[in-house]
Amino acid sequence: MSKVRIAVIGVGHLGRFHAQKLAKLPEAELVGVVDVLRERANAVAKECNTKAFYDYQEVLPLVDAVSIVVPTVYHFEVAKAALYAGCHVFVEKPLASTPEEARKLVSLAKELGLILQVGHIERFNPAIKKLLSKVKNPRFIEAHRVSKYSARCLDVDVILDLMIHDIDLMLTIVGDEIKELQAAGAPVITDKIDLASVRIHFKNGMVANLTASRIALKPARSFRVYQEGAYLAADTLESTFTYVELSKTNNGQLPDPEKFPNPDPLFEEICAFIEAVKTGKHPPVSGEDGFEALELAFRIKKEIEKQKAHFLAREGSCLPDLIRHCMSS
Repeated sequence: MSKVRIAVIGVGHLGRFHAQKLAKLPEAELVGVVDVLRERANAVAKECNTKAFYDYQEVLPLVDAVSIVVPTVYHFEVAKAALYAGCHVFVEKPLASTPEEARKLVSLAKELGLILQVGHIERFNPAIKKLLSKVKNPRFIEAHRVSKYSARCLDVDVILDLMIHDIDLMLTIVGDEIKELQAAGAPVITDKIDLASVRIHFKNGMVANLTASRIALKPARSFRVYQEGAYLAADTLESTFTYVELSKTNNGQLPDPEKFPNPDPLFEEICAFIEAVKTGKHPPVSGEDGFEALELAFRIKKEIEKQKAHFLAREGSCLPDLIRHCMSS
């Protein structure tokens, strides 16, 4: 295969960036971009010197692969159609709306012998790549991923929008069964969970604390690992990595973080997908990886909803007494 013929399905805020990267990639031929909003499809097609489509079914027979950047609720429908059409699939995270849908996509891709890669972009951030290369026998993981409120990505809760990145990184590092999970969270400005925190105990003794919010005053992206004699920290907003051997600290002074200038993890991610398609090699973030992250995300979501139901039931049980008190006063 000389060039991978590919189309981007969904060219909103993020999909437009996918199209821009692919248009400049020598190994790829951007056959077209697809969007139900005709003006948006036309504008991105003109910008990327390609053809606009308004129905993704029309482009599937023309390409070897697709990059799917539509709202999460449509991931399963579009990815399934693309796989049945014989296309290799890159799909933004989360892989699907439910673990059941994700499992079906993984099975279908395997059955048809097609590449299925999921857009867990942090794996391609140079600071995270450096951290992953240094991790040995971790004892504790702590991650904070918070953003200011935005009207984008409100079709899913904060667990599927933000925390799922750190869930994927944690699972990549630990690779062990979960013993216990405690989670809390709440909707604040939407009808979905806007902030969430989870503490996970693994059977091997590893512990992880993950926190995510989309109503913070300022954004933050930190991922920290504590292991025997060492502390590792990646800041993916600043693209920095810090490694401290605790036995070698100089009078308590921490070393300056390693800075990675001008990172482009989206470009690296897309290049990895094109390489997997051309060579048939296992993609760096497989459908199985996407399924496992989604499955755990739903487990966390279920625990938060259970806690919420318990709280409402407890508060509700007090209402009759409260009413009687008000009537007698």
